[in-house]
Amino acid sequence: MSSIPRHTTETNKAGISVLLRRMIFALVAVLCLTPFISAPVALLLGLIIAQTIGNPFSAIMQKHKVTPRLLQYSVVGLGFGMSIQSAIEAGKQGVLFTIITIFGTLILGLLLGYFFKIDKKTSHLISSGTAICGGSAIAAVAPVIKADEKQISVALGIVFILNSVALFIFPIIGNQLEMSQTQFGLWSAIAIHDTSSVVGAASKFGDEALQVATTVKLARALWIIPLAFFTAFFFKEGKQKIKIPYFIGFFILAMLANTYIPFIHANSKILVAIAKAGLVLTLFFIGASLSAKTLKSVGLKPLLQGLLLWVAIASGSLLFIIYTVT
Repeated sequence: MSSIPRHTTETNKAGISVLLRRMIFALVAVLCLTPFISAPVALLLGLIIAQTIGNPFSAIMQKHKVTPRLLQYSVVGLGFGMSIQSAIEAGKQGVLFTIITIFGTLILGLLLGYFFKIDKKTSHLISSGTAICGGSAIAAVAPVIKADEKQISVALGIVFILNSVALFIFPIIGNQLEMSQTQFGLWSAIAIHDTSSVVGAASKFGDEALQVATTVKLARALWIIPLAFFTAFFFKEGKQKIKIPYFIGFFILAMLANTYIPFIHANSKILVAIAKAGLVLTLFFIGASLSAKTLKSVGLKPLLQGLLLWVAIASGSLLFIIYTVT
């Protein structure tokens, strides 16, 4: 009886292993589209996947920018559940908070980066992500300052770690303090980095909180544009391409459609349900991207900077909101 070559057996095992990993990943992803999996649970499942079998579709997803595109589509879908009038009111409430917290965070981040002697570009990426909208701000600023892969990975890693924590603890704090829907929505939009975690936390707290949080956060995201111009001047790196968050315009169009088109308004609940499911899947993908390698690459001093910035903006805005917003 002829024996099977050893290399053939190992190849078959590797093939089966990859196939099994893909099946498990796909199964969990499908489960995240059901009503049984909440946003925090989806993120936790993604983290478990990342630390055990890893994301077998990582290369494909990065190449086609699956996660950021899914997030953008989901956010636009949430616009079909809002009226333009309520969005304007929510936006008015967040303007003053936005200006104060963005400039305050950038200045404090500069000081902390100097104190901890952190690389200038890494420090600015962390500050930008904390000040405005996490990964989106980092992605917009990085090419302007010509940040390398290591600097970008560290900043993104810190933002994703703190986002994961916020998604779990913010609704708990909000309930313990008996915050109103408006208060919690405003606080989430200001104090949580990424739009995905903002929407995830707010949706767990309530529909009104979700509307306020989404509108204020997207209005806040528009500050990416002046931040990028300021960064180009501050770092004097010459003219670089600035990534403008065009999807915010589609979010506004969705709100207008829901407000003025009867057919859209009549089916808004279905569209919003699809968008929320897409958001939960997005959080699963984000969790699955936090591999052990990504977590180890962060480093203590940059993590301390990100943590102190986050605590400062979260606690400061919380106190201000509790005593000034009803």
